[in-house]
Amino acid sequence: MSVKKRCFLFISAFVFFLGSVFLYGNGNTAAAAEGDPLNLKGEAAILIDGKTGKVLYEKNADKLMGVASMSKMLTEYIVLESIKEGKISWDQEVTINEFVHKLSAAPGLSNIGLTEGEKYTVKELYDAMAIHSGNAATVALAELVAGSESNFVKLMNEKAKELGLDKYHFVNSTGLNNESMLGMHPEGTDAKDENKMSARSVAKLAYRLINDFPEVLETAKIPKLKFRDGKEYPNFNWMLPGLIYEYEGVDGLKTGSTEYAGYCFTATAERDGQRFISVIMKTRSQKERFEETEKLLNYAFSTFTTEELFPAGYTVKGKESLPVAKGKEKQVKIVAKEPLKLMIKSGEKDQYKPKLVLDKNKLNEKGELTAPVKKGEKVGYLTYEYEGEDYGFIDGSDAAKVDVVAADTVEKANWFVLFMRGVGSFFSDLWGSITSAVKGWF
Repeated sequence: MSVKKRCFLFISAFVFFLGSVFLYGNGNTAAAAEGDPLNLKGEAAILIDGKTGKVLYEKNADKLMGVASMSKMLTEYIVLESIKEGKISWDQEVTINEFVHKLSAAPGLSNIGLTEGEKYTVKELYDAMAIHSGNAATVALAELVAGSESNFVKLMNEKAKELGLDKYHFVNSTGLNNESMLGMHPEGTDAKDENKMSARSVAKLAYRLINDFPEVLETAKIPKLKFRDGKEYPNFNWMLPGLIYEYEGVDGLKTGSTEYAGYCFTATAERDGQRFISVIMKTRSQKERFEETEKLLNYAFSTFTTEELFPAGYTVKGKESLPVAKGKEKQVKIVAKEPLKLMIKSGEKDQYKPKLVLDKNKLNEKGELTAPVKKGEKVGYLTYEYEGEDYGFIDGSDAAKVDVVAADTVEKANWFVLFMRGVGSFFSDLWGSITSAVKGWF
């Protein structure tokens, strides 16, 4: 091969290499855009309908990652549940011990100063935790609920399992790295460990929190906390009204950041009765986590709408009724008990087709119901088939569904009617046999 030809091949290969780097070598690549329609900079993300839990978008949603102070959503859940069950009360006083006092004064941590020996109400500590992400206040609440933070961590992991979270790992109540806890991290946990969750688990936790305890948003939406020390402490959710990245409708929920977790944010926003929950994990700065959240929420409000796919009383074409054995009537109409509504992309309603699923336990081997059949009796359910990509629901369900019920009552026929039907059926079968035999002669 000539020197000239070798040089040409080398230059061609080098140009191809540079082109590959340009196209595929960074987070803003064409390849990344193809795999992620929003081209988010965060390492993981998810977007769900706040009312039904329908998953609308996801990116690396099942990867176990650092969650930082978003962990406090689980602490909030347990505290609110403890109040609901009467185990603690809002006006109950908590005396601050030496460790909580020292932690509240630790440099570099989000905190509100708590004086050793002084009493603070559960409400004061909760506000400090939920609004300013106060770590010491969080530990004080954990100790109140469970007797020690170590016991509370066990409670957190148990509650996570009970809530159906898929991927999680809790070692403290706050989301701090244990290394930041002044050598007093919970017993039985590693000194350098910290809490981890997947984006899907974070979204499910947020979904359960705001639906089981909607009052959580009354605190989460407060942009600044006025504490008893006379100071004002800002909410780290800078998308709230009046703050730096104000976004219409945002009223929660929780930020988080550590060196391991990066900058994370679970947001929720409501407009015109429609609520969304978004999670962004491991962005590079406070600014970036809000910018990426804005992308998610813009996508939600501009792209999705709740539609009634099939109304109450809907019947599937060709499957409007079911045969009834031993009934006064030989069939009964079956209908959707309620309308089937779903959060879908605007303009895609025609891509959803009805799918009827009957309860096989209700039918005999001939596919019949057996009288008596009561009006409103469930005989199956109505769901849908979708031509596009469906992420399912945050609780793991594949699709939405509504009960299909009998539209009328069908009483059992009396013995004489059943006898006559039997006789008629006998002669009908006999005549059919004779007819077939005669046809066979010719």
